[in-house]
Amino acid sequence: QVQLVESGGGLVQPGGSLRLSCAASGRTFSTYAMGWFRQAPGKERELVATIHWSGRNSYYVASVKGRFTISRDNAKNTVYLKMNSLKPEDTAVYYCAASIQPVAGSAQYDYDYWGQGTQVTVSS
Repeated sequence: QVQLVESGGGLVQPGGSLRLSCAASGRTFSTYAMGWFRQAPGKERELVATIHWSGRNSYYVASVKGRFTISRDNAKNTVYLKMNSLKPEDTAVYYCAASIQPVAGSAQYDYDYWGQGTQVTVSS
């Protein structure tokens, strides 16, 4: 069993930055693909970014490309999402997810474990 705990959410002004962290339990974290999803009020949960188990490959949804960066530190069992140039439309609950596969896709069913989510609000 893997437990994921997100942190780092909060209220930020448009144009600001936040860094989300997701701490994972379990010795096999380094073999898992990891992803960040988000869900805005009244909308479906959507993929934001994924990262290969090695950290060498990543994927971003078009709306965040160039503004967000996903990274991981396998020694610390942690994955990060650095968010720059935040916009009001980035407001959502952000979820960390882990796949037991080394590479995962964009669908929720590709992921086996989920965190509880952290709220990000972008507003002036």
